[in-house]
Amino acid sequence: MMQRAFELAKYAASINEVPIGAIVVADNKIIGEGWNCPISNNDPTAHAEIMALRAAAKTLNNYRLVNTTLYVTLEPCAMCVGAMLHARIKHLVFAASDPKGGAVQSVFNLLDGKKLNHTITYQSGVLAKECSELLTNFFQSKRVS
Repeated sequence: MMQRAFELAKYAASINEVPIGAIVVADNKIIGEGWNCPISNNDPTAHAEIMALRAAAKTLNNYRLVNTTLYVTLEPCAMCVGAMLHARIKHLVFAASDPKGGAVQSVFNLLDGKKLNHTITYQSGVLAKECSELLTNFFQSKRVS
């Protein structure tokens, strides 16, 4: 499943967006996909995770996404973690850690809070090398131009 999120991240890079991709899965089927598009959408909330959550909610015709897994190529930020909590995502799988903005285990540990009304389990490191390299190469190319 992370491979599909990685393909979406590569698509984001091809349209000059930060290369992050995400999918939401229920019963081993993709029900929502998204890639970073805040620049092209003029929308600061158009992160890959938010776009995938929106698509999944439309697919299920429900804002609650219980018993689903979100796969994303970079550790989610605080906004995206909040959205996942509100959507009731069951499990999160992310590839690369984000030492500057990650809200799962790098900068913040939001999913480990004991006062939350919902719990999301998580796993990190799936395709981390490939996803990290894609991000590094994208930003290096920006600095050269």
